Amino acid sequence: MDFEQILYDKADGVATITLNRPERMNAFTDVMIREWAQALEDARLDRDVRAVIVTGAGRGFCAGADLRGGSGVGGAAGAQTPPAAADRRNWLRDGVHYVPRAVQLLDKPYIAAVNGAAVGAGMDMASMADIRIAGDGAKFAMTYLKIGLVPGDGGCYLLPRIVGIAKALEMIWTADFIDAEEALRIGYVSKVVPGDDLMASARAFALRLAQGPAVAMQLAKRLVYRGLD
Repeated sequence: MDFEQILYDKADGVATITLNRPERMNAFTDVMIREWAQALEDARLDRDVRAVIVTGAGRGFCAGADLRGGSGVGGAAGAQTPPAAADRRNWLRDGVHYVPRAVQLLDKPYIAAVNGAAVGAGMDMASMADIRIAGDGAKFAMTYLKIGLVPGDGGCYLLPRIVGIAKALEMIWTADFIDAEEALRIGYVSKVVPGDDLMASARAFALRLAQGPAVAMQLAKRLVYRGLD
C-alpha cells in the first residue's frame, strides 16, 4: 500500500501510522486525511493487526489543518473570498471527519505516541486515541479560539471525557499551551518518557497488548466507550 503523506507499516501484530509532513509540523491536508483513514481501515480489517500506534515525523505530532494550502479549510486555490461557514462545515463533515469516523470503528487498542506539538485539530487527533504516551518535549494546546473558531474535530466531545469539564473548558477558552508533565498531571497522557525512547516505549506497550486476548480486549474497549454514553 503506497502513501504520499503518511508512512504505514505492520510488524508483530502492531500497525504504525506516521504522519509524514515534518516540514509543516505534520499539519494535515485532504490527502493526509484520506490516507490516515485508509490506514485505520486497513488496520481494522487485518486480523493480524492487534494494536495501532499513531505518531508524527520530525519535531511535531500534528499542527492541525494546513491553513496555507492542501486542506479545504482555506477554500479553493485563488479564491478571492474566504469560504462560507457552510463550506467549512461541509469540509469537516466530508473530509476531516473521515479520521474520527474510522477511529470510532476501530475496536483495537489505538495509541498516540506524541513526539512534539499537538495543536488545535492535532490535539483533537491525539485525543481520539485510547491512550497517549508523550515524549518529554511534547506540548498541547486547543488553539481554535485564537482564530475565532469552535473546536471542529471532536475536541468538545473528547476532551471533557479525558480531563473533566472544567479543565477542558479552561484549555479551550484560554488556548494556553501545556507541557508533557502538566498533561500527565491532569491525566491527559498516561506516561511521559524521554523523547529518544518514545517509540520504543510505545511499541513495547503496543506489543504487550497485541499479545493479549484480542476478542476480550476489543469487546472491553467497546463496552467502555458505550458506557460513557
